[in-house]
Amino acid sequence: MTAFTTRPEILGTFGVVTSTHWIASAVGMSILEKGGNAFDAAVATGFVLQIVEPHLCGPGGDMPAILYSKKKNKVEVICAQGPAPTGATIEHYTREGLNLIPGDGLLASVIPGAFDGWMLMLRDYGRLSVRDVLEPAIHYAERGHPVLPRVCATIAGLADFYRKEWPTSYETWLPGGAAPEPWSNFKNPVLAETWKRVVAEAESKSDREAQIEAARDAYYRGFVAEAIDGYLRKTEVMDASGERHKGVLTADDMANWRAAIEAPQTYDYHGWTVAKIGPWGQGPVFLQALSLLKGFDIAGMEPAGADFVHTVTEAMKLAFADREVYYGDPNFATVPLETLLSDAYADERRKLITPEASLALSPGKLAGFEDQYDLTMKMLEVPETKSGAVYEPTMSHLTEKRGDTVHIDVIDREGNMVSVTPSGGWLQSSPIIPGLGFCLNSRAQMFWLQPGLPSSLAPGKRPRTTLTPTIASYEGRPTLAFGTPGGDQQEQWQLSFFLRYVHHGLNLQEAIDKPLFHSTHFPSSFYPRTREPGGLTAEANFSAAVLDTLKGKGHRLTVAPEWTVGRLTAARRDNDGLLRAAATPRLMQAYAVGR
Repeated sequence: MTAFTTRPEILGTFGVVTSTHWIASAVGMSILEKGGNAFDAAVATGFVLQIVEPHLCGPGGDMPAILYSKKKNKVEVICAQGPAPTGATIEHYTREGLNLIPGDGLLASVIPGAFDGWMLMLRDYGRLSVRDVLEPAIHYAERGHPVLPRVCATIAGLADFYRKEWPTSYETWLPGGAAPEPWSNFKNPVLAETWKRVVAEAESKSDREAQIEAARDAYYRGFVAEAIDGYLRKTEVMDASGERHKGVLTADDMANWRAAIEAPQTYDYHGWTVAKIGPWGQGPVFLQALSLLKGFDIAGMEPAGADFVHTVTEAMKLAFADREVYYGDPNFATVPLETLLSDAYADERRKLITPEASLALSPGKLAGFEDQYDLTMKMLEVPETKSGAVYEPTMSHLTEKRGDTVHIDVIDREGNMVSVTPSGGWLQSSPIIPGLGFCLNSRAQMFWLQPGLPSSLAPGKRPRTTLTPTIASYEGRPTLAFGTPGGDQQEQWQLSFFLRYVHHGLNLQEAIDKPLFHSTHFPSSFYPRTREPGGLTAEANFSAAVLDTLKGKGHRLTVAPEWTVGRLTAARRDNDGLLRAAATPRLMQAYAVGR
């Protein structure tokens, strides 16, 4: 008898698209049907997600992508994480009276990277035009879409703040003075006009590549950059610090930056090679956790049992502790990944995983990095830890008023594959830029204002993002694309999914449906950067016996309601060309489609 899953694992040979919103997935599939490839479909899907999940991403956000091009026969990363502006110095922010970068407002903005990343993907890997990939987003912005109840709740919760402090956002999100009703037809006509103008400027050129370059210029060196610059030069707005501040982003910052293609960081595990972004994000945390777990019999553990949850949690605590001391933009800091991913290092660190939950933040102390270790640990010695630390700002057991992320996986019949996690520029992050219909990101909150750290604020430096898509190859063949929104939880939920998939004979949907958990033990990447030592959140889907056992091991357990943790999606290509896809039922938004 076939095991019950919340949704079927989608099977086909033509193409599969899975994303965090059903409309976006359907749009991606329509692009494949029109002759586009996986990269064209991902771009169109990404722009539609900005419209239908505006509380999770926007046109002023950022994104990393991991992709496999059949033509190039190579797994690569697109880094569309914008760096800090020229004026973003520690000295400037401390003069503003800050010791942490606020989680919203204009000072939290870095150069918006997503648009350039999408255009780079379209130019170098896709085959359709700027109009082709933007038309679906224009349609939903101009003619409307059934707005999610969570979007409505977020807007309603911010209505008074918008009215008083961010009037441009009030005008956009509360047209007529009222928050939209759930499932009503919501429009953003100003954003539709922005994209129409970008398309028009693109089509002033004759050939496809010149059109894409013209679109990039319109955003980064044309009317979009000019509107952003003009607004920021004269505007001071309230942010999470409780004070009003001006931003430091300028048109020159935008004009002098471009998204880039780079090699992924990889690790081999039980016949799989997992590809992640580099240490300018948290991607290597996943790889470090695999290096630790390689020494345990994961296959012998019940995939929803206490031993599995405990062992994976303790490995993640150690990997995330290293993130705090060693990760940062490698263009600015020496990141000892070779050591951190070595067998010798994992063998020593693995000894710290015991049958009891650790309450200590325990990074490794590497030779040559002693001062950096000491400085980090001293900085993290906060006088108190706050409950409700913000690790992933969307799930129902946390606040409605923070933003988060979306995710997309696409595979086409040619074997092209892309996993991408767009984020930032959500409607809660900063005020709408007049005349554009979108706001900027708040990614700078992931920098520290203490000098001397790999993730200390500096102009031109990439913030240590939490965005982390994944492609895994089996026996050298790119096979699996997966990811999830979720801030600091992204690696944790992906790790549980991957281990269950690799070791327990589950299909994609079965692995996604298994109950999820995550640690809140380590410092959050999000303002106000708090932590909950020993904290573990687990879905009520786990059995009472498992939850009791975890408590007995010393985990400080929070039980979240059933089906409220994680938003995983995944897609796979088999050796014979059979394609598979799945999406989480959690939040009732994500959907996989294909044929």
